[in-house]
Amino acid sequence: MHEIIFEADTRAGKNFDVGLLWAILISIIVVLLESVKPIEAEIGYYLQIAEWVFTIIFSIEYILRILSVEKPFKYIFSFYGIVDLMSLIPTYLNAFVDGTRYLMIIRSLRLLRVFRVFKLVRFLGQGNELIRALKASRYKITVFLGGVLTIVCIVGS
Repeated sequence: MHEIIFEADTRAGKNFDVGLLWAILISIIVVLLESVKPIEAEIGYYLQIAEWVFTIIFSIEYILRILSVEKPFKYIFSFYGIVDLMSLIPTYLNAFVDGTRYLMIIRSLRLLRVFRVFKLVRFLGQGNELIRALKASRYKITVFLGGVLTIVCIVGS
C-alpha cells in the first residue's frame, strides 16, 4: 500500500497519483461551478453530491496515507499532510457552519503534488531563485508599479 500511495516511480504509484490529480482537478471544477449562481441554481444538488463524493475519496486517501507510513505524525505534520488535511476541513466545516463552502478552493493546493508526480521537484530550486531575484529587485519593482499606477490614473481621468 505504501509503495502505491507514496512511490510515483512504480507503474501503480504513477497511476494512483495521476488518478488523484484528475480527481483534484475535477473537484476544483465542481467548486468553481458551485460559485456561479445560475449553474448552482440549476444543478447545485448534483454538484454538492459530487463535492461529498470527492471529499469521501480524499478522506479515505488521507487515512490510507496515515496508515501506510511508519511514522504517521511525521506525515500528518509534513507539508503535504497539512495541505491534504486543509483540503478536507472546509467540506466538513460547511456541514455545520454556513458560508464556509468558499474555503473549498483550498483544495487546489493539492495540485502541488504535480511537482512530485511528474518529477518536477528540480524546478522548485529555480522557483526559489526567482523569489530571491524578485526580493532583490523589490524597490525597482515598487517604483515601476508606482509609475504605471500614476500613468493609469492620469490617462484614466
